Amino acid sequence: MNMHTARAAFGVDSLKSILGISVLAVHWDDAVSLLTRLIAERRFTKVTFLNAHNANVAYTDPVFAEALDDFLILPDGVGVDLAAKLLYGASFPDNLNGTDFIPAFLQASARPLTIGLLGATHVNAEAALTQFAALAAQHRFVVIHDGYFSAAQEPAIVERIAKLRPDVLLVAMGVPRQELWIARHIDARHCTLPIAVGALLDFLSGAVPRAPLCMRRLRLEWLFRLWIEPGRLWRRYVVGNPLFLWRVIGQKLSRRPTSARARPGAGPGAGH
Repeated sequence: MNMHTARAAFGVDSLKSILGISVLAVHWDDAVSLLTRLIAERRFTKVTFLNAHNANVAYTDPVFAEALDDFLILPDGVGVDLAAKLLYGASFPDNLNGTDFIPAFLQASARPLTIGLLGATHVNAEAALTQFAALAAQHRFVVIHDGYFSAAQEPAIVERIAKLRPDVLLVAMGVPRQELWIARHIDARHCTLPIAVGALLDFLSGAVPRAPLCMRRLRLEWLFRLWIEPGRLWRRYVVGNPLFLWRVIGQKLSRRPTSARARPGAGPGAGH
């Protein structure tokens, strides 16, 4: 499935372009139903999430931006909500951040599935597997490999995924590495839904704490993460968030979606 198919399934207003990236604007339950249907129909679909950080990386990295063109993209966080409000007069129907949405989606999937986990440290991946098994005992969870592997190890990892042929492959290797790795190595021979999930395995393992529920409800989880990991995240949030909104204002003033690939002078960006 691509975004054109999504538009046909959900209507002309189902996509919002944020800095040239098409994001699916649907309610939580509709997103769960969509992914469930894609698995049932064995329709290979690459899935990821867009937040302010990803959008900033894609804005200056044409290779990453081009890879995202072939993903089904769900909205993640208050930044893209503000962008949608500025550009379209309405926020996204729901915040489909992967840390909350993916566990809920797997819990809601009644049919037993095989779920592969790739990324994080081995200890954190195994701890996340234990949490997943408790949350959604109907599924089979398998740790494929941690996220610290060399290019020489990749063929064996890809072969293991192909042999397992999971319904869902959760890839937790950070932006933009996880999306680029999926784009370069994973196709319909390997799984049905490869999903780029960022720090999900670290959160589930308990190695990285979640913000208190009250902060999450106030859409302030980013502030909690900045407080916990200021050295790693200050540039992403303190510099990145205002820069993202400035770029969105530029898109609004141009009155047309901008494309990172078409922007003169765009150079390679860096993820984490």
